[in-house]
Amino acid sequence: MDDDTPLDRLGAGKYLLLTSYRRNGTPVSTPVWVVRDGDTLGVWTTADSWKVKRIRARADVLVGPCDARGNPTGEQVPGTAEITDAATVGRYRGLIARKYGILGRLTLLGSRLRRGLDGTVGIRVRLTG
Repeated sequence: MDDDTPLDRLGAGKYLLLTSYRRNGTPVSTPVWVVRDGDTLGVWTTADSWKVKRIRARADVLVGPCDARGNPTGEQVPGTAEITDAATVGRYRGLIARKYGILGRLTLLGSRLRRGLDGTVGIRVRLTG
């Protein structure tokens, strides 16, 4: 298997720059943690975040590698995003705990204590370009 595809590189990276679009077409970029989930990328975020609202209204996104501050570090590629079901969110939580170690586990725990399990959602991104 070729381990140098955009999907492989983005899934292995520490941060993903997720660019979603406002209704008027203005792009909004956010750095997020990312996990590889089969032939897609997985992102875990708060259910009431603006990026979730934007993705519900418009599924096309751009994704690419970035640093923790959201500065792009490579090519941005097109994809489609969808909000996942509860089982997928649970799987993303497990993948984040494994990939990000103690920091990931502490973040997941803090979120669960503040928001409960229903306070977060998963975003599945399929690359289209």
